[in-house]
Amino acid sequence: MGEVSRRTLLLAGGALTLAGCAKPPVSITRPTASPTGSVSAQLTEVLTTYAQNTDKLGGQVLDLRSGRAWSFRGDYASQSASMAKVMISALALRTARAAGHELDFDRMTDVSRALVDSDNDSADRLWRYAGGAVDDTSAATANRAADAYQRLANELQMSSTHRDAGRPDWSWTWTTPADQVKLLDKLLHGTPALLDMDRLYLLDVMRKTNPTQIWGVGTMRGADVQVQMKNGWVQFGTGDYAGLWAVNSMGHVLGEGRDYLACFMCRTPTFETGKALLDAIGGDVYRVLGSGTV
Repeated sequence: MGEVSRRTLLLAGGALTLAGCAKPPVSITRPTASPTGSVSAQLTEVLTTYAQNTDKLGGQVLDLRSGRAWSFRGDYASQSASMAKVMISALALRTARAAGHELDFDRMTDVSRALVDSDNDSADRLWRYAGGAVDDTSAATANRAADAYQRLANELQMSSTHRDAGRPDWSWTWTTPADQVKLLDKLLHGTPALLDMDRLYLLDVMRKTNPTQIWGVGTMRGADVQVQMKNGWVQFGTGDYAGLWAVNSMGHVLGEGRDYLACFMCRTPTFETGKALLDAIGGDVYRVLGSGTV
């Protein structure tokens, strides 16, 4: 999260409302013709073309039909932004279990709002809950939450997902497309880090994403296609990347002959450019995977 904070503009994947500020369509470099060859070759061709828009782009796909994975800079590391809300919600569920009970109604409401509407205040409360005191906004509570988040990432074997060394803010946690696909795979197929009922609950909530939040991996969502997803975005306020936006999308796409996990992450000059880029990628990946398996 940059110094242009999510507190003032709600930029970390929450409700971004700029009333009366209609913007012109975003122009991005796209493939000029449908790619040919194997599915893996087509995916590589598509992402290589889209990478002309930014060298800060990475993606990972796991085709659950074949079990084969495909990567385009899958180890590209950037800020999680609101994609972190999936793990924050999992962390809250674990915290309650460790205390010997289920998550209470208020925190369950926070999980729903954090995942469905990408509400930042709800995510903040879940973060503090994991840190031991939902009403305590101190750095000590935030650091405990960040440490708990790191332990969960380690248990999930997400080796490139970690807290930021300089600040215990959930939106500043780091991750990669490969790690996010690993997280989705464990949510779908099980992990000792989470009870089955908790991971299935998270997947059910992720299926109810607010329509305004359905883009990127979920671009091609239709009546016969189910998507369990989470997007995120945040602007850098200072440092080497000041002004750039980290824009991310991850999810599970099932239906119309497709069953795959995907995550794409980029940094672009504007949020609109990043969203348009991930929309285009999500649509092309959906189309390519309809022609065969990775």
